[in-house]
Amino acid sequence: MKIKKRADFKKSPLINSGHTACAGCGATIAMNLASQKFLAHSVLVIPACCWSVIAGPYPLCTLNVPAMHTAFASAAATATGIYHALKVKEEKPFRVIAWAGDGGTFDIGLQSLSGALERNTPFTYICYDNEAYMNTGVQRSSATPQFASTTTTPEPQVKTQVKKDFMDIVAAHAIPYAASASIAYPADLQQKVEKAMKVNGASVLHIFSPCPTGQGFAEKNTVKIARLAVETGIFPLYELENGTLTINYEPTFERIEEYLNLQSRFKMAQEAEQEEIKSNILNKWKILKKKVQLFS
Repeated sequence: MKIKKRADFKKSPLINSGHTACAGCGATIAMNLASQKFLAHSVLVIPACCWSVIAGPYPLCTLNVPAMHTAFASAAATATGIYHALKVKEEKPFRVIAWAGDGGTFDIGLQSLSGALERNTPFTYICYDNEAYMNTGVQRSSATPQFASTTTTPEPQVKTQVKKDFMDIVAAHAIPYAASASIAYPADLQQKVEKAMKVNGASVLHIFSPCPTGQGFAEKNTVKIARLAVETGIFPLYELENGTLTINYEPTFERIEEYLNLQSRFKMAQEAEQEEIKSNILNKWKILKKKVQLFS
């Protein structure tokens, strides 16, 4: 594989207009923001997910960067193979970037990701998290939050388990850099992408990317939902860099009801469920604050 330079594309944006994403797609906003900070020599690996469709079925092309589509479970393994192939060819500097949804990260792709992180493979893994298997019909994933409804947890049988703490799993691998980000905070997101690109080893980014279609809110509210998730403490923004944990945003823990009520997936969450959600958020932050002391 010969990596093209950005100059070969005549300084065109890395995303072409007229793609096939749904209106208000948070995952497309995430790619637009993140890709602006990709290295000039980059290769994307995309497993089965919304972006495997958005990127364009032949002959359509959304991304102006070399990209390889792979199976649901093998994004990190494929990225590892591409890294070693390009290293043998002495293509440098380059960065292999895996771009996957929460289903292909929290669930199906977790084994291959864990292997790549344990080996500290020099690549960047980016999960755009919309909290369900949106591309295949809004099925429940382990990233789906408690009391949310999906097509595989139909009302009144909402998901009763809490969302898996993906960043805790990543932290257990002791890689050089891992961070959470949100499309509602573009400067923070892009700064973290820049850091991830420069790491001599594995780096992971977890980007909250709301989905109007699957989460059930008006397309105009995508960024608002993302911002509320951070302000309420539901989605913490922090980074773990060489063993030091830094919280990037202190939430107010207010307007949680507004966040829940804007999304039809939470329509079964009554007052008791909403109080339990609030309690879980506060407990999670207590644990996070203790980790700051532990990793400082």
